[in-house]
Amino acid sequence: MRVISGEKKGLSIKAVPGVSTRPTTDKVKESIFNMIGPYFNGGLALDLYAGSGGLGIESLSRGVEKVIFVDQDRKAVQTIKENLKQCGLSEQAEVYRNDSDRALKALIRRELAFSLIFLDPPYAKQKLSSDISIISDHGLLEKEGMIVCEHDTKVEMPDKINELTLIRAETYGDTTITIFEHDKD
Repeated sequence: MRVISGEKKGLSIKAVPGVSTRPTTDKVKESIFNMIGPYFNGGLALDLYAGSGGLGIESLSRGVEKVIFVDQDRKAVQTIKENLKQCGLSEQAEVYRNDSDRALKALIRRELAFSLIFLDPPYAKQKLSSDISIISDHGLLEKEGMIVCEHDTKVEMPDKINELTLIRAETYGDTTITIFEHDKD
């Protein structure tokens, strides 16, 4: 795995040891950033099921100012910290070991709003609609922000969750990328 583009292009990043985490392939990662960017002018991002941190690190390389990384797996958190250090991005990141529900509650208490949110949960344990509903209900996504979901192709995402609308869905093998934004009313 590597950083595909931006300031840190070409740097290698490690995968989480073991089989508990499924890293986003470079092809899918490149497709995601072609859909949502490809580059950014600052902003705060959330990588909620961060795994190795690949999506958040890629967004930092492409101009996002800061990323909050969350994963409940101890090995994943260690890998994220190593990858951030390897890329010289530790100062632009916060890394937490927590489950998604607790993490969202903590972010709500901090009254944060993100320009970009990555949701790539373990396929067997996904609860994307619930996560997106919480994000919408508590204003965790900026008005011009985007939520990028990575999920199994068998998962059907609704066209609308609260004030958020599905604007694009692309399938790559057994992976589907679904993007939500605020309604444009």
